[in-house]
Amino acid sequence: MRLIFLFVALALLSCNSNSSKEIDHTFSESDVKSAIKNVMADQETAWNHQNLEGYMDGYWKNDSLKFYSSKGLTYGWDKTLSNYKKAYPTKADSGTLKFVIHDISKIENSAYMVFGEYYLERNAGNTNGIFTLIFKYRDGQWKIIADMSC
Repeated sequence: MRLIFLFVALALLSCNSNSSKEIDHTFSESDVKSAIKNVMADQETAWNHQNLEGYMDGYWKNDSLKFYSSKGLTYGWDKTLSNYKKAYPTKADSGTLKFVIHDISKIENSAYMVFGEYYLERNAGNTNGIFTLIFKYRDGQWKIIADMSC
């Protein structure tokens, strides 16, 4: 199963590569992992304050963003935000989010894959699941370019 995720990750990276606009940076793995954890901590905080736009700050604001879930594949930052707003219109719906990160692995120098779990406690009923995220260094920041959650 991890081989499939790695294949998908590499395919997404090749589709999303934009070498003419991105400079290849050299990062220490500890600094990258810390930066990615900070992005995800900021997302938790924003979500837990029902700030969906703030939560989406962790994602690449581009039409090429990919979000894959049991409901299918969504393309684009705006569509992903719209889907979140429909699914979680109130604090009772959005509840409290907690991420558990199990692994952050380097794919290439400016791209990392994150495996983890999410837990959502809410009045509308608790839910949880797993995720695989692809982070890429874009415009001086680490951003999620692909999210596979179920």
